[in-house]
Amino acid sequence: MIRVYTSSVIDAPADGVWALVRDFNALPAWHPMIAESRIEQGQPSDQVGCVRAFRLRDGGRLREQLLALSDFDYQCVYSILESPMPLSAYVATLKLTPVTDGNRTFAEWSAEFDCKPADERELAASIGTGVFQAGFDALKSRFARR
Repeated sequence: MIRVYTSSVIDAPADGVWALVRDFNALPAWHPMIAESRIEQGQPSDQVGCVRAFRLRDGGRLREQLLALSDFDYQCVYSILESPMPLSAYVATLKLTPVTDGNRTFAEWSAEFDCKPADERELAASIGTGVFQAGFDALKSRFARR
């Protein structure tokens, strides 16, 4: 099993960042790789068990299921059900922690998954940098204090 971990500090209060990222269907509003998203079967986007189907800007399609959502812990956990990436048993956690010094947010995004040994390095880099860090960078830009 491979583990990918990325962290960052966002110059905004955790409540504000969480208000955006807690919506399981809001990826197109803040992540630069996501073109469109919808929650299947008309379920609420904060209902544990709901499934989002989304399209990447490069045309790739994924389906993910919300496994846990905690407003108290500022944390969501989800799994990939279908993906063009050669991986399986993918479970990721996005967690925010308030930083009281400066009213900022410590953001952590991690994932564990299985893949062929030959794909490990490329997938870890693609997910860690291309997905997680790209999302954090977009959030930092969105919440940049002016």
